[in-house]
Amino acid sequence: MAKQRAIVIAFIFAAATAVLVLRVGMLGLFEADTAHASTSSLLVPDRGEITDRNGIPLARDFKSYALWFNPKAMEGGEPLTRPAGEIAAELVKIFPDMDQADLTRRLASGKGQYLRRRILPEQANRVHAIGEPALNPPAEPSRYYPEGTLAAHVLGYVGADGNGHVGMEEVFDKQLTDPATRGAPVALAIDARVQAALEDELYRVMGLAQAKGAGGIVMDVDTGEVVALASLPTFDPNHIDERGMELMFNRVTNQVYELGSTFKPLTIAAAIDAGTIGNLARRWPTGAPLRVGRFSIRDSHRIGASLNVPEILMHSSNIGTAQIADELGSARMKAKMEDLGFNERPYIELPARGFPIWRSGEWPRLTTMTVSYGHGVAVTPLHLASAYAAMVNGGVWRPATLKKLGAGEVPEGRRVFKEATSARMRQMLRMIVTDGTGRKADAPGFRIGGKTGSAEKPGAGGYRRTSLITTFASAFPMDNPRFVVVAMMDEPQGTAATSYQRTAAWNAAMVVGNVVPRIGPMLGVYPEASRDIDLTDLRPLVGKEAH
Repeated sequence: MAKQRAIVIAFIFAAATAVLVLRVGMLGLFEADTAHASTSSLLVPDRGEITDRNGIPLARDFKSYALWFNPKAMEGGEPLTRPAGEIAAELVKIFPDMDQADLTRRLASGKGQYLRRRILPEQANRVHAIGEPALNPPAEPSRYYPEGTLAAHVLGYVGADGNGHVGMEEVFDKQLTDPATRGAPVALAIDARVQAALEDELYRVMGLAQAKGAGGIVMDVDTGEVVALASLPTFDPNHIDERGMELMFNRVTNQVYELGSTFKPLTIAAAIDAGTIGNLARRWPTGAPLRVGRFSIRDSHRIGASLNVPEILMHSSNIGTAQIADELGSARMKAKMEDLGFNERPYIELPARGFPIWRSGEWPRLTTMTVSYGHGVAVTPLHLASAYAAMVNGGVWRPATLKKLGAGEVPEGRRVFKEATSARMRQMLRMIVTDGTGRKADAPGFRIGGKTGSAEKPGAGGYRRTSLITTFASAFPMDNPRFVVVAMMDEPQGTAATSYQRTAAWNAAMVVGNVVPRIGPMLGVYPEASRDIDLTDLRPLVGKEAH
């Protein structure tokens, strides 16, 4: 009997051991991947990181405490162990900015809710010390923007619902939250250093000119990568409130403007490309207003009896540009604007992209002439930046992008200007800065070229003479263009700091002249006083009559 019992017990132990070994084997064979995935998911953030092109974190996740009121903490009992007013008074000692009466009301409601979305660890410890089970400070994932307001319109924000909104947070929402991809940072084309310099200079001139807003963009002319994009005033994605929501509108990608004389180089380039301008020395009459039916096209001041092409651009003549557009013709003018993408929303990943004010169908003669100097068509500053990139990079238009592009990822683009036309425009843009309306944009050694534009804003009953949009569209260095820089001011005023002038020559051009020396070395472009684009064949064309 004793031997039988021993055999039975030994059999039971052997069977149990076999079951355990089998179970361990099954776990190893079939559940290893699941366990590994579960462990891996704990090591990555709930939402992926966004960085600038150099790896600087612009948006990242971290655990933070919140103050949650849980009225069901004590099952079957009262929500609070003490009167709501007494608990509220204790909380106000920890959070002096909270309203005690409002807290009392919310606690007495018996409704579960956040009393505060983000609190410090030491504040969470003091809440615990109150000894109220219904006050629960859970640790929750929180989105943090280490650079504060920097590039806010590019980044957007993450709402209380955990979803990305407005900017690249919305664009990459799935990639940033997918367990399979959220472990790898998303690198933007933005350079945080360049972004900071652009915002700083825009804010400075915006203050000097007492403008209501400003915008700017820095773009790589050969890839379309946007290395800086600013819309001011801006908001703080760390603290979204009602005022922040109002400031989220993006002036660079979503607001369309008539951008005035910045269109003139594009018109000249279109005419050179089409062959209607074959001799840059040819002169057009500019001494009197140009009559078109019952309308008159005028210059802001009398420049000269006649002007040639370089002089028309240097002194920003509406009359001269309109005649060149008239010879080019409506069909070719409109087709070139369409080649530049002015008839559709700007190409960029951001959700907020404004649709241009664009006249469909065949353009009347007057429309062609007014569009030539930036009236009658309204586009975003981003449209303009992409067009200028094509005009100076050899003639190839590429879509703008906020994604950092790797080797082999640069789009082929489409040719919109001949290489020879692009080379000629680089010369004339440089002359506008050295000898024309863009002098305040000049920065020694950086060979900046560009064009000013000042346009009255439309309003009820016509254009508002007291409200301007001023723009300076530029590129540098003009002997081998690398970057386009566009700066825009919304309703600048004439102040002592701007010699009581409101036009782009006195504000937007100043932004470019200040920002390029700051960002050039960051982008690998250094000042070289001994270098410049060759202007020897154009300088003899600029005569005294134009002055």
